[in-house]
Amino acid sequence: MRDEAQVARAVAGARAVINAVSLYSEHGDTTFERVHVVAASQLAKAARQAGAERYIHISGIGSDSRSRSKYIRARGQGEEAVGAAFTGATFVRPAVMIGKDDALLSTIARLARTLPAYPLFGHGETRLQPAFVEDVAEAVARLTIGEARIKAGPFEFAGPGVYTYRNLVLEVARLLGVQIRLVPIPFPAWYALAALCEFVPGAPLTRSQVELMQIDNVADAGRPGFDDLGIESHSLDQVIRAILEKS
Repeated sequence: MRDEAQVARAVAGARAVINAVSLYSEHGDTTFERVHVVAASQLAKAARQAGAERYIHISGIGSDSRSRSKYIRARGQGEEAVGAAFTGATFVRPAVMIGKDDALLSTIARLARTLPAYPLFGHGETRLQPAFVEDVAEAVARLTIGEARIKAGPFEFAGPGVYTYRNLVLEVARLLGVQIRLVPIPFPAWYALAALCEFVPGAPLTRSQVELMQIDNVADAGRPGFDDLGIESHSLDQVIRAILEKS
């Protein structure tokens, strides 16, 4: 992604280009700005020069170029840089995505089954509207092949249910048939833990993820979403049952 020559070869002859590259933790010169802004802009420019007709940039709900968070700010600046490099680029902002082996439901289910008490982010009041990853993939595919009429403004893809983090954990436990006790953990403690986790290969928790857990992750009803593409999004219940059936 950061090698312009490789990027040029990758997009050569492509009718459509999709950027799904993301970074949660900075290491050395692999920074949020380098990946989300500079590299994203270079990829969009390469796609335009290669004659691609469509460019899909996958960002995230809440991206904001004026945010105090380095991660969230870089995502917003990346959208602006891509828009300048590829006129007519389509921006896709999914809510937190769920599915088999994801970072949200799988973690909640594992901890709920193994821990005597479940640690909450703060008091668990942050609102989430999880989107099934396969619904998002279908939406991106429809945008890419041109089956859907692209409206102005970014698409925001989120599932049919809005939950506080506390209620999401309780709902997952209910569907799994598990009894749990919730324990609020202050965000400063989560930041300290995440800072340590970032030194571990694969970083099970990052400070960027902790920052995101303090911001509501809910789609803007005024922006186009699944309904505009004719997609009936899966509920949390449907996703969990599908995961259990496959496991």
